Amino acid sequence: MTVIPTIEPRGMQHCETTTLGVLLRHHGIDLSEPMLFGLGSGLSFIYWDSKHLDFPFLGGRVKPFELTRNLASRLQVELRVHETTSPRKAWETVAASVDAGCPVGLQLDSYHLDYFQPKVHFGGHIVAMYGYDAQVAYLVDTDQHGGAVVTSLRSLAAARAARGPMAAKHRSFTLSVPAGPLRLPELIIPAITACADAFLNPPIANLGYRGLEKASRLVRTWLQRAHNPRRDLPQAAFLMEKAGTGGALFRRLYRDFLAECTHLLPSRHLRTGHELYAEAATVWTQVAALITKAGESGDAQCLAQAGDLLRDLSRIERNAMEALSRLGS
Repeated sequence: MTVIPTIEPRGMQHCETTTLGVLLRHHGIDLSEPMLFGLGSGLSFIYWDSKHLDFPFLGGRVKPFELTRNLASRLQVELRVHETTSPRKAWETVAASVDAGCPVGLQLDSYHLDYFQPKVHFGGHIVAMYGYDAQVAYLVDTDQHGGAVVTSLRSLAAARAARGPMAAKHRSFTLSVPAGPLRLPELIIPAITACADAFLNPPIANLGYRGLEKASRLVRTWLQRAHNPRRDLPQAAFLMEKAGTGGALFRRLYRDFLAECTHLLPSRHLRTGHELYAEAATVWTQVAALITKAGESGDAQCLAQAGDLLRDLSRIERNAMEALSRLGS
C-alpha cells in the first residue's frame, strides 16, 4: 500500500475546491474554500438545453477545470496537466506522482465511483488521490460524499475513461508551489473584476446575467419540458441547492468570499457586492423550493413564481457585478 502520510483529507462543499485545497495544503498554503473559489473567479451562470439532454442544465460556476487554471495562474503556481487516451499511461502517471509523495487531482465521471450517490453521470467531477493499493484508491471528495473515501481501482479506471459532456481524456494534474509569501490583497481585485467582466459581458445569451433572464422565461415551461416532472424538477432543484456547493448555486461561496475580502480590503464596492450576493443566495433557495414544489404538485403557478424570482436575480446579480467591476477603477 502507498499512502502519502502528510495529507489532510478534508472534504469541502465543492469538488474542485476540495481537490485544490488538498493539493495546496500539501505545499503549505491553507486557504478557505470561499477564498479558493473566489480567487479562481469561479462564479458564473449557464442555462443549457438541447435535444441531447433529458432536462435543462443550470450551472452556477465556470466550466470544470477553468477554476483550477484561473487559481494556478493567479497564485503563480505551476500547474502540470496530463491527458492521454491510454488507460495504462494514465494510471502510470498517477501512480508515479503518489509514489513520489505528491497528491494528484483527477477529473472523471462520478457515476462510476463506488461510493458516489446519487448515480448520475457527470464527467466534470474532480477528486484528489493520495494513495492506492492492489485493490483500491484513496481519494478525497466533498463532505457530502464522504470526505476521505475509497473506490476500487476498476471503478476508478471506468470513471477516468468515461466520455460524454464535460469529460476529459484521463485528465490528471499536480501543483508545484514556489517559495515566497502569498499576498492575498494583491490577488483579490483582479480575481473579482475578471469574474464580473465575464458575468456582465457574456458572449451568448445562455451565460451570465443574460442566462438568468433566459432561465426566468424558460423555467415556466418545465412541466411540459420534463419527461417525468416528479423526478426531473426536484432533481434539478437538488442540484441547484445542494449538489457540491452547500446551496444556492455557488452564491453562498461567493458571498463568503466577498465577506473575507471586506476584512482585507476596505471598499464600499466590496460591501455592496457582498450584501447583494447575500440576498441572491437567499432568493436562490426560494427558487429551488418552488421548483421542487412544482414537480411534486404539478402546479405551474410555482414555476411562474420561480421565473419571477429568477428575473429578480438577474437584476440583483447584475447590480452586484457592476459594483464589483468598479474595484479596478
